[in-house]
Amino acid sequence: MEQNQLEALVRQVLANLQRDTPAGLPKTARVAMLTRLEHYEIREYPLPSVGPGDVLVRVEGCGVCGTDAHEYKRDPFSLIPVVLGHEGTGEIVTMGSEVQVDSAGKPLREGDKIVTSMIFQDDPAITLYDLNRQNVGSANVYGLLPDDDIHFNGWFADYLLIRKGSSIFNVSDLSLDLRILIEPSAVLIHAVERAKSTGILRFNSPVLVQGCGPIGLLCIAVLRTMGIQNLIAADSVAQRLEFARELGASQTLNIKEPHDLIQVDFAFQCTGVPTAHSSVYKFIRKGGGLCELGFFLDGGEARINPHFDLCQKEITLVGSWVYTLRDYMTTFDFLRRAKAIGLPLEKLITHRYPLEKINEAHQTNLQMSGLKVAIING
Repeated sequence: MEQNQLEALVRQVLANLQRDTPAGLPKTARVAMLTRLEHYEIREYPLPSVGPGDVLVRVEGCGVCGTDAHEYKRDPFSLIPVVLGHEGTGEIVTMGSEVQVDSAGKPLREGDKIVTSMIFQDDPAITLYDLNRQNVGSANVYGLLPDDDIHFNGWFADYLLIRKGSSIFNVSDLSLDLRILIEPSAVLIHAVERAKSTGILRFNSPVLVQGCGPIGLLCIAVLRTMGIQNLIAADSVAQRLEFARELGASQTLNIKEPHDLIQVDFAFQCTGVPTAHSSVYKFIRKGGGLCELGFFLDGGEARINPHFDLCQKEITLVGSWVYTLRDYMTTFDFLRRAKAIGLPLEKLITHRYPLEKINEAHQTNLQMSGLKVAIING
């Protein structure tokens, strides 16, 4: 063993010796382990000890994301066995002696309600105040970590162990439902910031949001809180279009029904369907803009005509993927503002399941019979 490896081993042993053992907590707790495609097992493991820089959180709830659906169906990241869930939130039950404040400098104490997602200890370039220049898409994510000897690595569980070097935010002023919507909302905050970089998106811009699943609906809500009035929602599901109006859409377009060809200054493509990307250009007038944010994973190739779709119309196209750490802070303000102006964001969560019914929850999500599906503990 080389000297540097020996020193690293000694440091790890010493850190383990310093770990605090949670008091007044159950000795074991549950996780929902995805053990094969389309199958979770509820497993029970000893609660992990808590190191000086760690935080142990009792999970209150977690949304089921499209990424969870992809992993459930196909395991594209080759993670199985894995504890998924990255749209979660919960209550601090114990924390290490080194933990005093959250990632924004706000005091932390037991009983506070928090969110987290990313682990930055291996990438010091990612900071809260990098002015949106560093995307966190390459960071490790709670809920997308391979299983290890800790096991409490995702929000589909009774508890989550947040390791030193992770993002953590005190959001005790927000309701459980709004906290569950923080992570997906951050995706839209980032997308709108990307759209604003084109210089085309303005208060009086006619704007199309194509695809009114949870991401598209949150996109409408973000744009509405910014003061954009002329919002057009396009989808093929009447229930989604009705809710789009509640969130601020001034016009809806059912793409399965005959309709006039509308023209907008800017469009957000939120579906993740290649044919939808191909079709969105016809709605954008000359000199307009497009933000493509629907493809978190490879969904296949989209066919366009570069001359007619881009060049002749001089379309400005931007892509958006995940978010920056700073976008999380903006997201908290968005949710507070949305609540203040009466947008019913909590209604986005249409289905709630306990942890032991997580397989049923994922089947409901795959069937798209509702809007947002969530796992709620207790």
